[in-house]
Amino acid sequence: MAALKYAGLDDTDSEDEMPPGWEERSTKDGWVYYANHLDEKTQWEHPKTGKRKRIAGDLPYGWEQETDENGQIYFVDHLNQRTTYLDPRLAFTVEDQPTKMNTRQKYDGNTTAMEILQGCDLSGKVVIVTGANTGIGFETARSLALHGTLVILACRNLQKGNEAKHKILEEWHKAKVEVMSLDLASLRSVQSFAEAFKSRNLALHVLICNAAYLGGPWQLTEDGLEMTFQVNHLGHFYLVSLLQDVLQRSIPSRVVVVSSESHRFTEIKDSSGKLDLNLLSPLKKDYWAMLAYNRSKLCNILFSKELNRRLSPHGVTSNAVHPGNMMYSSIHRNWWGYTLLFALVRPFTKSMQQGASTSVYCAVSPELEGLGGMYFNNCCRCLPSQEAQREETAAALWELSERLIQERVGSQSK
Repeated sequence: MAALKYAGLDDTDSEDEMPPGWEERSTKDGWVYYANHLDEKTQWEHPKTGKRKRIAGDLPYGWEQETDENGQIYFVDHLNQRTTYLDPRLAFTVEDQPTKMNTRQKYDGNTTAMEILQGCDLSGKVVIVTGANTGIGFETARSLALHGTLVILACRNLQKGNEAKHKILEEWHKAKVEVMSLDLASLRSVQSFAEAFKSRNLALHVLICNAAYLGGPWQLTEDGLEMTFQVNHLGHFYLVSLLQDVLQRSIPSRVVVVSSESHRFTEIKDSSGKLDLNLLSPLKKDYWAMLAYNRSKLCNILFSKELNRRLSPHGVTSNAVHPGNMMYSSIHRNWWGYTLLFALVRPFTKSMQQGASTSVYCAVSPELEGLGGMYFNNCCRCLPSQEAQREETAAALWELSERLIQERVGSQSK
């Protein structure tokens, strides 16, 4: 049977390439093993590298795992009406070491968004990017618009949003760029945005949750929640829930949630192990801007993971991304201390184009079609913190988020 080949994953002479007569297979619980058809033997170690690997992630949309009469696992591709004994997830495997990943990617931390999009024609695609008037949000939107996408710049400040739109149009007058008002600190504004977008009867192929708040003084939103938590998590959660039906009508569609490596340095549960709203939305006396940001970024990954679990059976996948270490962007503008820090390290930071690359990669790369629930850094899949991998925490955050919205907007949140 012919091996399954993923678009964008070219054949190479790398050390992972199988020797003649060998085949890569997987067990029911996800471990990879290797069959030698010449000697009729199997082994756990890769015949060239000697490494053990396991499969990462859920089956792509439309695939199902079955067992034949001999007890051998095979896979059914319902969309293309075919079967194979080769696990479609073998393109995304993890070495038997918690922190070292093998994704067979050709991109790295120096890759730009425009390099990823080279040769792509995205005409007919519709993408929403929140916080798209500046920083990596602007570069993400610009890069996609220059390749044919209709990009909706979802911005709190319409004047700055229109300035960003004109910059893109000056570069290519045929670009399809529109600006719509969205203030994630207001659930009412999120609802108005969703209603306005739906009224246009457009498809929605990609929703990029990019906007973020960092470093500002403690303040409550009009909904009575701490600003960082609502802008970075709850506003995006509500936005996705309101546009969920549009995403499902536009399948295959994707959600990209911009998180951060800073998610590793915090937790959101109390001493009893329960989700603590006082940690997520702290009182003024307990507020520390950086810690609030870290917690919101942990929420981003948990949200993306649970969103993918719920919607991937319906053709909507979600992945979380880290844009880059010490990214120099306007997110630092809320406090002079951050401004000074970013100025000192600016020679060692990524450009905005490099920072936008991972968001763009997860938004359009064909090899990720149907794959979600993952976390990417420098365009490569990696493991987030242990806390970010806990399914029970992701489910609890989802339930809490629904309750917070229900309490504030009632039946309109449905």
